[in-house]
Amino acid sequence: MKIGFIGVGGMAQAIIGGLLQAQTFAPADIVVHSHRQESYGPYAAKWGLTPVANNAAVVTASDLVVLAVTPNVALDVLQEVEPQLANGDKTLISIVAGLSLEQLANVAGENVPILRTLPNVNVEVGAGMTAVAANDQLTGDRLTAALRVFNTIGSTTTLAEDQFGVFSALAGSSPAYIDFFIDSLSRAGVKHGLSKDQATQIAAQATLGSAKMVLASDKIPFALIDQVASPGGSTVAGLLAMEEAGFMTAVVKGIDATIKRDAGGPA
Repeated sequence: MKIGFIGVGGMAQAIIGGLLQAQTFAPADIVVHSHRQESYGPYAAKWGLTPVANNAAVVTASDLVVLAVTPNVALDVLQEVEPQLANGDKTLISIVAGLSLEQLANVAGENVPILRTLPNVNVEVGAGMTAVAANDQLTGDRLTAALRVFNTIGSTTTLAEDQFGVFSALAGSSPAYIDFFIDSLSRAGVKHGLSKDQATQIAAQATLGSAKMVLASDKIPFALIDQVASPGGSTVAGLLAMEEAGFMTAVVKGIDATIKRDAGGPA
């Protein structure tokens, strides 16, 4: 099976990097094209991918076709490759934000099996979180094959399309917020005498371990907090100080602002 990428920007490269690391596809089975040869040519050569001369060639050479262009050109690109997609023997995977299954099918063709996805950047290290929604034409083994792309580089969750905006805030934007939290922990460590590198390693590893604990446990996160927070102890003192400074409120307000801006409103 071959997978083709129309567009090789940052998110496409993150997905490709994750797929190569997971050995989901052989490098030569990953077909790429972008509108700038100077972008995709050296990149393909570096990783042993298969470059082709145009978007139609990507579709022709691939079983799974990933639409990875910017939203402002996505429908024009789909119109360009509609003849190669129309008979429905290729699976279209869109990572384009804001384009619904209906919009994609209206241009690509009603017979085309389509998986709408919203991955986050952590797919590059095999720890991604991807929202997925499939149209009625994508079923059985073809659905399994499309989902495998993202399940081998992280986890997937099936969502109604009207929940993609919430997902974008919780998983798409949140790596930046979590990195901000890690950096804040690190700077606190520096304040108290650690080197920045050492403090960052400690904070990042603690964050990683805590995330794994949440995923592995059948307890809610607050129950795990109680396991660490001994009565009258230093952790409780720290939690109370953070909450007094508005920690939870700040997080919720940040997610609210992200969702509002994604929906087209002012932040």
